[in-house]
Amino acid sequence: MSELRFSDVSVRFGSRRRAMTAVDRVSLTVPDGAVVGLVGESGSGKSTLARAAVGLAPLAGGEISLDGRPLSHRSGARPVQLVFQDPYSSLDPRMTVGASIAEAVPRGLRAAERRAEVARLLELVELDPTRAGAYPGELSGGQRQRVALARALAARPEVLIADEITSALDVSIQGTVLNLVRRLQRELGTSMLFISHNLAVVRYVASEIAVMYLGRIVEHGPAQQVLTDPQHPYTRDLLAAVPDSVHPRAIPEADPAEAAAGVAVPDADPPDPHAPPSGCRYHPRCPIGPLVHPDREVCRTTEPGSDHRHAAACHFAATREPLLQVTGRPATG
Repeated sequence: MSELRFSDVSVRFGSRRRAMTAVDRVSLTVPDGAVVGLVGESGSGKSTLARAAVGLAPLAGGEISLDGRPLSHRSGARPVQLVFQDPYSSLDPRMTVGASIAEAVPRGLRAAERRAEVARLLELVELDPTRAGAYPGELSGGQRQRVALARALAARPEVLIADEITSALDVSIQGTVLNLVRRLQRELGTSMLFISHNLAVVRYVASEIAVMYLGRIVEHGPAQQVLTDPQHPYTRDLLAAVPDSVHPRAIPEADPAEAAAGVAVPDADPPDPHAPPSGCRYHPRCPIGPLVHPDREVCRTTEPGSDHRHAAACHFAATREPLLQVTGRPATG
C-alpha cells in the first residue's frame, strides 16, 4: 500500500507583515496505485504542495503522511520523488546521464549491478542504454525529461509527483511523454500526483481530478464527473478555456498530442495572494457570483463548504447559468 495523504496542509512564505499563504489548509489523498490530477493556473499553489511533499517547502500547518505514517525527510530513503517541470535545469550538466541516474540508485549494489540498473531504467523510459555516457546538453528536451523520469524511478519511490513535466516541451513531444507516463504508471503501479494547468492533459492520465485555486482545493472528484459535470464555476471556466478541438468533455479518450495543445488558463488575473478575498476566494472573478447577482453576498462573507455531488467549494455549485463576461475580458475567468 502506498497512499499519500495531505491533511490540512498549509505552507507560508515571507514575514508576518507580508506573509503569503501559498497553500491553505489543503486536504488531498493520492490512493494506492492511482493517478490524481491536480490542476489550476499559475500561482494556485500546485507546485508548492508538490515541493512540500518532498521536503523542499516547510509546512506551516497540517501533516503529510504515507500509508498513515508522517512523512519524514531526514532518513536516507526517499519514498516520494518529484519530477520537475524544466528538464534543462533538473539535471547537472557536468554529469553524464548514467552518473546522474546511478546517483539515485539505492546503495548496496556493485558497480556492474549499478550499470545494469541504469541500462534497465533507460530502456524503461524508452532511451537507448548507450546514451548513459551522454551529457544533458547533448540531449533534446524530451530526452532530458525521460532521463529525469528514470532518475526519479531509480530511487524506487512509492509515490511519484510529476510537476508540469510536459509544459516546457514542444507540443509534438508532449504526447509521447504523456504516453510514456501512462505506460509506466500502468506497468509499475506507482501512485502518482500529476500536476498541470491543462485539464485536457490531466484527463488523459488521471482517474481523479482536484482543482486548486489561490491555495485551496475548490473541486475534487472522479475525472469523468469533474469534466462532464463540473460543480465549481472556476472548473467550468477552465473547461471553457480549452479549445473545442481538444475539449476533454468531447473526447472520451483524448489523443495525447491533441490534449497537449489545449491550454486551460482563465484570462483574468487572480487576486493578490498576499491578501486573498474573504468568503469564496473566486468571487471577484466568478460569473455566477455577486458581481452578476448582487443578492449573493454570502459569497463575499462566508467560506463555502463542499457538500455537493462531488466535492466543490461553492455556495451555488448546482447553479447552471451561462458563463458571463464580468471583467471586460472573454468569459473564461
